[in-house]
Amino acid sequence: MTIAVEKVLYTARATANGGRDGKVATDDGKLDVVVVPPAEMGGSGNGTNPEQLFAAGYAACFHSALKVVARKARLDQDVMDGSTVTAEVGIGPINGGSGYGLEVALVVSLPGLDGPVAEDLVAKAHQVCPYSNATRGNIKVDLKVA
Repeated sequence: MTIAVEKVLYTARATANGGRDGKVATDDGKLDVVVVPPAEMGGSGNGTNPEQLFAAGYAACFHSALKVVARKARLDQDVMDGSTVTAEVGIGPINGGSGYGLEVALVVSLPGLDGPVAEDLVAKAHQVCPYSNATRGNIKVDLKVA
């Protein structure tokens, strides 16, 4: 199923040169990084990699979705104090080695909420987060409440 955006509010633009062993920069200059394969994949590891960039974006986006869902549920915003989202992005071979795929684990810490309320909030955030919507049905995404 394809998700159609009704109205584009913002477009991010980044250009890569050299692929996994090169450089990535945004057109506004706010992000300009060297990308290098991790040592676990035969690279030097002396730079960031696409999986780290994806993890950072997903974690930030999901945390914002949690805050939106908490606000809509009329939860006291103090319960979000100290909350964190850690995105763990794994990469590995698929289809007998004919390509590579990703999987994600989102580890959410909501110390101000009890288990069932936290799990409900995480499930609802997973329905509204743009990264979750983009990955749904495409890659494995595990949700964990820490």
